[in-house]
Order: sequence, then C-alpha cells, then structure tokens
Amino acid sequence: MSAEPIVKLSAVNKTYFRGSESIPVLDGLDFEVPDGAFQALMGPSGSGKSTLLHLIAGLDRPTKGSVQVAGKELSKMSDAELAAFRANHIGFIFQSYNLLPVLTAQENVELPLLLTKLGRGERKTRAQTALRVVGLEERMGHYPRQLSGGQEQRVAIARAIVNDPQILVADEPTGDLDRKSADDVLELLGRLNTELKKTIVMVTHDPAAAERATVTRHLNKGALQ
Repeated sequence: MSAEPIVKLSAVNKTYFRGSESIPVLDGLDFEVPDGAFQALMGPSGSGKSTLLHLIAGLDRPTKGSVQVAGKELSKMSDAELAAFRANHIGFIFQSYNLLPVLTAQENVELPLLLTKLGRGERKTRAQTALRVVGLEERMGHYPRQLSGGQEQRVAIARAIVNDPQILVADEPTGDLDRKSADDVLELLGRLNTELKKTIVMVTHDPAAAERATVTRHLNKGALQ
C-alpha cells in the first residue's frame, strides 16, 4: 500500500503584489509528497520553487487553494497556530546556514528548543544528540568561525532536526559548498531520510544533489512539469 501523502497542495495559487502590479508565481498547482519521501524540486530562477517550499513550511500562505501538511490545513491557521505548527513539525535548512557567530555549535542547535518547555539540561542533551547524529560530537564547543562551510551546514542540519520534526525543507542546502562538502551533506540528508524516516523536500539547482533524492520534480512558470 502506498503511504498517505504528508504534504498535499490542491489548486494552489500564489500571487505577490508590487504596488498595483500583480506577480503570479504559482498557478493552480497540485503537489503531493508521500510520507517518508525524499523529493527534489528543480527549475529556473523565479519558477516558484522557494515559494512552494515556504507554503509547505507554513512561512507563507496561498492566495487561493488548500495546503495540507501532516494532516493540518495550514491556509486556515492563525499566525500563532502556524508558528506552533512549524516548531513541532518542520525543520528548516537554508543555503546560508544562519548560525549565530557568538554562539557555539551546541548553543546554535539549542535555539529552537528555547521556544519549548524543556529544561536547560534536556535542551543540552537533545542538542548534543543532534550533533552526534550529524557527526560533530567533537565540535560542540566550537564557534561558527572555527568550522568549515560543510561543518557549519551540518550544525544547521542538527538545529533543524533537534525538535524531531516530521518534515525537513531544504532550500539550496549545498549552494555555498564545495563538491566534497556538498556530497557529505547530501549523504547526511540521505541517512536522515532512510534511517530516521524524515520526509525531505529539497530545492536545488545542482543535478548531483537532485540525484540523491528518490524523486525529482521540475517546476517552471509556476507549474509542475
């Protein structure tokens, strides 16, 4: 039996406005991701890939249509409900790492847990566990400036999984990395998918990155091809 989709977008339109000018980005999009899948989204700049990712993650709302993620209808949630949903269900991985330079690797990974009711000791334990998962147990006390780009991105991945989310959304996660570091990060994402059963939706321009996914979807002018 096929898995029920953990992500289901139905007839989704997204239009942005610049003054009185409307800029359509997605047009009647239908998109499903089965639970436990690793899907890559490719397409030219401006095709709507990042917009689609933001809708799945609850960072943006559709102009029209339905966005269902992990059994929840995101388009009908309040801002507070969306924030809670993201904290419990979504892990974010970005191209630019977004680590705070004044915090150690462990402290950066702990950041999402500050929004929870966990005590200091439990936050520390979870952060250390996440760093072990990404192979950085020896670097927990290092600051971002003391890490390579690939190590910084692995810290960012540890931060994304520290809340044990169901879904990881990755926006060009290897875009700033050399080939070896990129391959290491992609290997890690593959393990998170196969071993920890994380559903991953990854936007990439890199064909080598897309090959690591089990399915590659192409988006062009707001429509899947």
